[in-house]
Amino acid sequence: MHDRFGDAVKKHRILIAGAGGVVGAAAVDHFSAQPDFEVLALARRPLDLPEGVKQLRVDLTDPVACQKAATELSHVTHILYAALFELPDLVSGWRDPRQMSINEAMLRNLLDAIEPVAKGLRHVSFLQGTKAYGGHVEPAPVPCKERWPRHNHQNFYWLQEDFIRARQAQAAWTFTILRPQVVLGYAVASPMNVMIAIGAFAAILREQGLPLTFPGGGDYVNGASDSRLIAQAAHFAAVHEIAANETYNVVNGDGLVWRDLWPSVAERFGMPLGGHEPLCLKDEMPKYEAVWSRIVAKHGLKPLTLEQLANSSWEFTDRTLGHGLAHPANAVLSGVKLRQHGFAGCIDTEDSLGFWLEKMQSQRLLPR
Repeated sequence: MHDRFGDAVKKHRILIAGAGGVVGAAAVDHFSAQPDFEVLALARRPLDLPEGVKQLRVDLTDPVACQKAATELSHVTHILYAALFELPDLVSGWRDPRQMSINEAMLRNLLDAIEPVAKGLRHVSFLQGTKAYGGHVEPAPVPCKERWPRHNHQNFYWLQEDFIRARQAQAAWTFTILRPQVVLGYAVASPMNVMIAIGAFAAILREQGLPLTFPGGGDYVNGASDSRLIAQAAHFAAVHEIAANETYNVVNGDGLVWRDLWPSVAERFGMPLGGHEPLCLKDEMPKYEAVWSRIVAKHGLKPLTLEQLANSSWEFTDRTLGHGLAHPANAVLSGVKLRQHGFAGCIDTEDSLGFWLEKMQSQRLLPR
């Protein structure tokens, strides 16, 4: 089908909210490469977007701003909601009532603006994560499965999910909940970007002539989710009826022990591999701003401070690597349900680390 100017008319029109985050950025790249999707990227700050992608700059915490943007949203058929509000003190913020209420309000503000005007809205995908299984409260059984009853703790996931389920009951659109684990991807100043933290940590050690030591705790079995795979799963959910009102774990498909991936990181930065030297990244890495400034100047990197680059990702990476724990609890999400429903995607996590470190090197965020 073509319009009166001869341009192809896209079959689907997707709004990606939180397009500047790790998941949102990968989703913009994925859907903009699909011939049947038109992409509208929503984010507060200006983004460098692929050709043909339009940006809508809106603060989702502002209901008036969302309503004003509604005229731009009437053609939307799909929503991928990847927006997120995190407090500066990341881990304690996960159980903070203010953080929960703001995340609920952001989703509500967007849906309140879109629903009255987007009469062709067919599907909404939104994200949860490992915390849905209460792993930040107590060790979770292995592997975590979507069919389990809701874990009894307060979480903005439940506020958003209850809102969506209640709203969808009166609507023509369906929804899908995606639950990734330790998302690997590319974004500046993300609050939970383990890749930028690992890369900056390695670069700072190398600049000082030191080997790549492992700063975390004891070994445990974990998993990860490449942001490209999450985008592929969101695409699957958007166009397959079997995904209607379902919840899926979205994981790479392999397991991992973080220390066993360290040789690949050392090789990427051309540095020797060191031993296990526990270090609280949250407390110690901000002390290396001067070293980072020297790295930026020497390698012609983008003029960002370490704080601008990593944000609270140091704290998230401490938790991911099991800092301070001799025996961290295993944390594994089952990816069986999504595959049983027809999604065949998988990514080798070691390859994923290499891909995203290379991406950030090519974007001059990390030195080669």
